Amino acid sequence: MSSGATRSPLAWAVHLSVIFLVVLWTLPTAGLLISSLRDKDQLAISGWWTSLSTTEKNSIIRAPGGDAQVEKDGRFVISGNVLEGAPGKVTAFGFSSRDPTAFAVGAEAELKDGSRLSVKSDGAYELVSDEAFKKRGQRIFFTAVTPPRFTLENYEAVMGSGGVGQSFINSLTVAIPATIIPILIAAFAAYALAWMKFPGRAILIAMVVGLLVVPLQMSLIPLLKLYNGVGAFFGVPAKTYLGIWLAHTGFGLPLAIYLLRNYIAGLPREIMESARVDGASDFDIFIKIILPLSFPALASFAIFQFLWTWNDLLVAMVFLGNGDDQLVLTGRLRELLGSRGGNWEILTASAFVTIIVPLIVFFSLQRYLVRGLLAGSVKGG
Repeated sequence: MSSGATRSPLAWAVHLSVIFLVVLWTLPTAGLLISSLRDKDQLAISGWWTSLSTTEKNSIIRAPGGDAQVEKDGRFVISGNVLEGAPGKVTAFGFSSRDPTAFAVGAEAELKDGSRLSVKSDGAYELVSDEAFKKRGQRIFFTAVTPPRFTLENYEAVMGSGGVGQSFINSLTVAIPATIIPILIAAFAAYALAWMKFPGRAILIAMVVGLLVVPLQMSLIPLLKLYNGVGAFFGVPAKTYLGIWLAHTGFGLPLAIYLLRNYIAGLPREIMESARVDGASDFDIFIKIILPLSFPALASFAIFQFLWTWNDLLVAMVFLGNGDDQLVLTGRLRELLGSRGGNWEILTASAFVTIIVPLIVFFSLQRYLVRGLLAGSVKGG
């Protein structure tokens, strides 16, 4: 077949599906990043796709009362700025909720009490009356157009919130060991199940496959009781990092062993046989040959395990606790969501703080992901 042969419809379908999934995954992430950098007032009234365009917003302020009036040429004046220092341009104003844009900027509106109100495009306003103001401040409705504004204040608010920095460290303390420990154990087990012959090997492989479908919620309580019982016997406190490391190791081992075993079983047999002829032991073969060749599978599992442990909340609450010095990042941001449910700028910045570390891990190791996942699916003849 010539190299210029056209691709089959199936190949085109696969490529289009991949492109669609990439766009489907990238757009929300990009939108989250843009939203987390936007001004909170603009974020509250428009979507992230409008972030580069001007924003029109209807607002209301109350002018100061009679205490702020100044007498000028026999008239009493109250002045100020409806924008209150924010960037923007006023396009219309009014003094009644029934018609908040009744007057164009620069015009003079006569109020019911005989006073007069004028608002300029830069937001400066004046209330003028022939008699002294006695009642409370007049409400001023206005429409303003503001340019796009990006800021790091949202991230400063999140990182400055009490306990977020400590929770970030707690999540790293949980996720890194909970990723490394199961990889180390699973690599030894996978090599044994792939290349070492011993009684019961087939049963162990079947048990590993069966454990892949066991729901976490079903095994969580029995595992917690077992850990508490063993911990009480040896005098180990219940809520420690050791407990959550062991829990994540137990939940992650079936997938790790299955994935690594498939990959290691697909390695060329001749390499192992040549090493044995040269006098290498199984441990030497594993350390010097298997581990370097198995890096794609190790990296692909590391991605899954790190994402799972970093984003976990249930296991962390059960095995680590909810104390300020124990709460992981997902738990801390859950509390932030509970107390600031309407502050979208805080929520978007919090969400991006949560995903930035997994994104770094994923993009660092993603080139090994496909090779690791396809391990053992195709073998040479």
